[in-house]
Amino acid sequence: MSLPTGFATPAQAVAPQPLHVVARDSFAAWRDAQPPAVQAWLAVHRFEGAAGTALAWADAQGQLAGAVIGIGDALDPHAYAHAPTALPGADWQLAGSPGAGARYALQLGWGLGCYRFDRYKASTRAPARLVADDFDAETFDLLAACASVRDLVNTPTEHMGPDELEAAARALAQVHGAAVEVVAGDDLLAQNYPAIHAVGRASHRAPRFIELAWGDPAHPHIAICGKGVCFDTGGLDLKTATGMRNMKKDMGGAAHALALAELVMARRLPLRISLLIAAVENAIGPNAFRPGEVIATRKGVSIEIDNTDAEGRLVLCDALTRAGELEPDLLLDFATLTGAARIALGPDLPALYANDETLANDWLAAGQHTRDPLWRMPLWRPYLRYLTSGIADLANGSSSSMAGSVTAALFLERFVTDTQAWGHVDVYAWNDSDRPGKPAGGEAQGLRAAYAMLKARCA
Repeated sequence: MSLPTGFATPAQAVAPQPLHVVARDSFAAWRDAQPPAVQAWLAVHRFEGAAGTALAWADAQGQLAGAVIGIGDALDPHAYAHAPTALPGADWQLAGSPGAGARYALQLGWGLGCYRFDRYKASTRAPARLVADDFDAETFDLLAACASVRDLVNTPTEHMGPDELEAAARALAQVHGAAVEVVAGDDLLAQNYPAIHAVGRASHRAPRFIELAWGDPAHPHIAICGKGVCFDTGGLDLKTATGMRNMKKDMGGAAHALALAELVMARRLPLRISLLIAAVENAIGPNAFRPGEVIATRKGVSIEIDNTDAEGRLVLCDALTRAGELEPDLLLDFATLTGAARIALGPDLPALYANDETLANDWLAAGQHTRDPLWRMPLWRPYLRYLTSGIADLANGSSSSMAGSVTAALFLERFVTDTQAWGHVDVYAWNDSDRPGKPAGGEAQGLRAAYAMLKARCA
């Protein structure tokens, strides 16, 4: 098994030093069991085992002799994520034998803390390495999937447009033996994806619908949809400079969908998956779609354009309709859909909507277990009144700022069949600032929970 950055086997390690892990409530007992010189060093530095702290010490010759990190929740990967950069850049081997849950959290958190996006700027410091002989392959697959989301979202639109998203899907398919079909440009009209075409037609890069299929037809069928708006100017309802600055991340839903499919295939879960991505750039041009227009959809529902900056729901409605035609046992979608979700829940909690109680409870429970939380929001159908149009079946927005995330989810639900179990995640996919294990930039949110939920259902 090839090890990612920040990990080493005992055979690869160079003079590994013992790494102690303590919590504040167990610190005193651990400290009292240490040699007097270490106890004195801890006292000088006033180290008390607080979460997010680290301290290393040397022997009489000035050589590294050990270190300790303070943690909070032992089952939370992010409790350990500060260690790779807070410790000296050496090899560290865990002292003691934590339980399986803590060992999993340590390895996953260590990997999350090692991540750096270095495509354009080289890292200036290598992280400390964790040494072990019992690394878990599933943990490394989870790390790879999280890194994939981060890399895709962090990549500027210049190098991550609709064609590059297609290339990412094709590369994934090649590795795992999946089939891919792509409908692009004006063929979207010929094959009845009119909403995707309307949003992406003004860009010099053709919009496209990407469909990947993998798995045994005898297995339960999961459809995974992703919003792939590779850049969102807002269209003719142009965003402000501040609002547009990070809109390379508006394909974060597609990045999550790709990563979840990658996990299912890499772990060979007994599932059949259909990955559906609507990849566009919401640009300005002579043929950009306009406020007040009425556009067609694959489902036959007409939509009046209230705001061209509410474009994600438009591309998703065609993708969700196609997913329904496949009659999956479960339909999931990820989308960086609304700022309203961030206003309601902040940047760390993705908003979960579901029309199925078992699905919602399973996903929330998986989020709690994996420390990858989501927060359920209501599909409060009376708010459909905010999407009423006088000239079409539905409007894509309204003049009211009320319940923006809820109304966006209700819009999507209109394109999900009544009998289809469906879950929608309105995800931020971004860290506004650097935190241990959560570097500024693209972020995977709700992904580990989604995988754990699907894995548990398979069991």
